[in-house]
Amino acid sequence: MTGPLDAGDLLGGRYRVLNYHAEGGMQYVYAAIDELTRRKVALKTPKNNSASKRFKRSAIVAARVNHPNVAKTLDYLVEDERRFLIEEFIEGADLAKSLLGQVNFLDPYLCARVFHHVAKGVAAAHHVGVVHRDLKPTNIMIGGGYNLTELKVTDFGVAKLAGDVIDEANAGGEQTLLLSATAVGALPYMAPEAIEAPRTITTKADIWSVGAMIFHLSTGVEPFGTGLLAVNKILAAVPAELPQFVTRNPQFHPLAAQVIDLAKSCMKRNPDERPSADELVRSCGELCYSSSLREVGTVKRVQDHKQWGFIRSDNGDVFFHANCVFGAAGLSAGDKVLFSKHEVGGNAAPRAYPVLKLTK
Repeated sequence: MTGPLDAGDLLGGRYRVLNYHAEGGMQYVYAAIDELTRRKVALKTPKNNSASKRFKRSAIVAARVNHPNVAKTLDYLVEDERRFLIEEFIEGADLAKSLLGQVNFLDPYLCARVFHHVAKGVAAAHHVGVVHRDLKPTNIMIGGGYNLTELKVTDFGVAKLAGDVIDEANAGGEQTLLLSATAVGALPYMAPEAIEAPRTITTKADIWSVGAMIFHLSTGVEPFGTGLLAVNKILAAVPAELPQFVTRNPQFHPLAAQVIDLAKSCMKRNPDERPSADELVRSCGELCYSSSLREVGTVKRVQDHKQWGFIRSDNGDVFFHANCVFGAAGLSAGDKVLFSKHEVGGNAAPRAYPVLKLTK
């Protein structure tokens, strides 16, 4: 077995390949059926020999973590000198594709929910001494799209056990930065100590990465830029200025400010000043965010200098006010939007809040 798998291939005497599903910088991902349990699983296999060195460690480390917000590792096998990692299958896509695929940023309610669940998954890993070291949007899997029916941290390929020293030269990939064959992580989410002293990083490096991701989701801006130019900014630990729209609207300001402040607390230059994952979970649990279902609709019309209007949805027209729209620009007829609907009773149309303009 030397090339990509084909539908119908049987691995380990039990995993039947259904179809190609996706790929990352270093691995192919297939959907398969476990013929023993009849469970659908994700079957991952490295693209090259260098990536193969990650897989056994990934299986050993990830198998220690058992939590609803972490993709569960089910099995590991070697067949015809090729390695395979079996994980639970998540019906959805990674955070970058599923949530940022149609918007440049998320409203504070969605950000708070993502923050809370990611923190729970990271805390579960830290409880068993696992440092992920490569947290980024493509390593967060989302089910249910903007309704977030599932959120799971995945891909522990460059993870380590707290206190372990591993061969950094054999870790990483196209989406993972290696500086002098030592620093491991993904810009723009890498902690300063992951650049300066990667062999001794602790769980606090993961906390930095979580904060950097949430800052990005909240603002549409990578906190320290992208590429190698971000390194000096990361080492200085001074994130980018907030776009005015993030906290300008009084409807969103309280929660947006809390989410941003919490994200910034994760990006303190001194790791000891950052919250622990458990503290982060508790703080996120105190955020007042809604879990209302989201719908997609089209702006039907706007009136009174774009101060209010109606959204056409599959379930009828929904009223919106400009103050309920999160973002810098107003809405126009024909714009596609994401919104939550709230019934107000009587003959009045339901109200939309929050409303987020879709870019695609």
